[in-house]
Order: sequence, then C-alpha cells, then structure tokens
Amino acid sequence: MIKKIAVVVLSLSIIFPAIADILKVKNNAPEQYVVKKGDTLWDISAIYLEQPWLWPKLWRFNPQIDNPHLIYPGDTLSLVYDADGRPMLVMNQKYKKLSPHGRKVMKKDGAIPTLPLELIRPYLTYEQALDEEYMAKQPYVLGGNDNVKNLITGHILYIKGNLVRSKYYGIYRKGEAYIDPKTDEPLAHEAILVGTARAFRNGDIDNGIPASVRVKNAKREIHAGDFLIPAMEGQSLPAFFSLTKPEKQVDGSIIASTTKLREFSKLDIVVLNLGKKDKLKAGHILDIRRQSPTVVDSGDGPKYLEDSSRFAKMAATAKDLFGSEPSADNTLWKMPKEKVGELMVFKVYNNLSYALVTGTLRPIRVGDVVSID
Repeated sequence: MIKKIAVVVLSLSIIFPAIADILKVKNNAPEQYVVKKGDTLWDISAIYLEQPWLWPKLWRFNPQIDNPHLIYPGDTLSLVYDADGRPMLVMNQKYKKLSPHGRKVMKKDGAIPTLPLELIRPYLTYEQALDEEYMAKQPYVLGGNDNVKNLITGHILYIKGNLVRSKYYGIYRKGEAYIDPKTDEPLAHEAILVGTARAFRNGDIDNGIPASVRVKNAKREIHAGDFLIPAMEGQSLPAFFSLTKPEKQVDGSIIASTTKLREFSKLDIVVLNLGKKDKLKAGHILDIRRQSPTVVDSGDGPKYLEDSSRFAKMAATAKDLFGSEPSADNTLWKMPKEKVGELMVFKVYNNLSYALVTGTLRPIRVGDVVSID
C-alpha cells in the first residue's frame, strides 16, 4: 500500500463462482459482435445473457480468447456451441490469425475492462459514509497561515488534534445524513473529501499546541471545522470481487444516489440501507424492484388507489384500519413488486452500502427496493 495519497487504481478483475447449469442465451443474441470503444465485458455479456455477471462461463476454455480482458475495439466475436451444447464466445478466425504454437496478440492500448472502473474509483478510494459520533472525535481544522476563510492547495492548516508527522491525511466535510426510510433514523453521514494534506508538526492537544499540515491537493475550498482522518483509513478493499447472490434474502431499499437526483439509470451509484449488519458483502448482486400501484375494485370498477373515492378507499381499507372486513363491493388489491433493474454492491459499511446500477428495465428511483430472486 503506498503512503502517498493519490487515487488508488485497482485492477477490477471479477471472479465468479462456478455455475453447473448450462447458460441460457437470449433469443435475439447475434451470431457475431464487433467490439466497440466504450464496451465492457459486462456489456457484451449482457447482449448474450440475461445474467451478465456469469460472463466467465461464456468465455470459458477458449484458446482464442485465453484472456478476455485483452480484447479490443474492432475485434469480432462469434457465438458458437461446444459438443455438449454449451455456448461460447470465440474470436472470429477471419479477423484473428493464430499461430500453431500459440496466440499472437499485437500490443495495443485500450483493452476493454470488466466494469467501468472510472465511475466507482472515487468510492473505492476516498469517498466515505461515516457515523456522526466518529466524525466528532476526529482532529479538525482550526484555521490557516493566512487570514482567509477558504483555504486551498499550498496553504498550511492548523489542526486541533495529535497527528503523525509525515503522514498523509484526507480532509473531509460532514455532508447530508443518509436516513433509513423504515425508522427515520440517520444511518450515517456522507463524508465529502475536500482535500489532502501531509503533517509536518505533530501537535500537542494537552498543551494547546496545534498540529500543522500542508495542503497537497484541494478538491474544493477547505473551511475551519473540516475534519481529518488518515488517508488510507477505511480503504482496505478487495482488488478482486467475487460476484454472487447473498445467501439469505435481504430486505432493503435505495435511499439516495450520488447524483443527488431521485431518478437515475445504468452505471449510476446508489446508496442502500443495508450493510454488514445485514450480511451484505462487496460483490453481492441484487435485483431492484418497484411496488406496482394498489387497485381498489369497487362498484365503479377497478381504479388505482389514488384515483378512488374517499368512501371506496375507506371501505377497501377497513380491515387494515379498523380490523373489520372490507365491503364485498370494495376490494383492495395489493399488487406485486416487479423487477426494474440490477445492481452490484461494491463498498459496505455497518449500516449502509454503495452499489453500482449494472442494468435497468426502467429508470431507477429513490425508494425502489432491493432483494434477491
């Protein structure tokens, strides 16, 4: 682990469990596909499979694509089947010449990744969700060597707290609380990285001597009250994710997105009200589901609950509200939840987690629930 605080570039290779079942290829899957710039292995597999996280099974035992991470825009792939009827993607012989002694690959830049690392790299490195009590205990900025409120790169900061000389620190600002919709209680607060700094004086809080740091990089203006934590704290993350379904059913929901919007799409990053306490792990794949609207079937015919008359609503919900049986002419139909997308959990805290939306059937919204089949 490097000491210098820079963006940690992880090799986001994905390892999946062995699946005994034969893969089911989509009916409209093409016989050939030409790799385009911007494609990922996940994207290509999604063209062929309903479950794209099973992509290693599609590239298995393939002498022509012995390393699927080294395919490039312009390469042509063909869908074939082995003697047992199992599908495979192979490199088109017409476009790739193979030596009798092995595969020759010309050196190129831009091999396609498994997932778009650039999108989640900030969350795999320094962006965090922290407990309010924890944040309150950390060293914080008292001021700087200039009488200005907004401190930037090159400024010296004076810190209330004892720091380790020559150590790098992340400077954070307390952000919005992530609220659990079930309890209305805060699960954690967003910790916004505003800059990085290196300590050059330890400080002695017992004798009123501040620690000193020099700002190495400011993502935004640094203010008095912003707090510091060691640069690599909370950043012990796997370089490899084993993508699986959770062993037990989970019951949670999307409570926020990093875009601050209430509706979002594929490759957006969302926050779940599930974490380590729910046995959630990095690499877990979850379905995103949405509750279909409730219908009241009354003497006036079926109507959505919000469109029904006050009387029909009261009659249909009498059992829920008063314990009495609803009117035979006013029946409340609670519809099922339908799948609208999928996501991959990649960073887990005790009470919440970050996840990447990997596929959508409809735009995803705050409040959509997450579960497994």
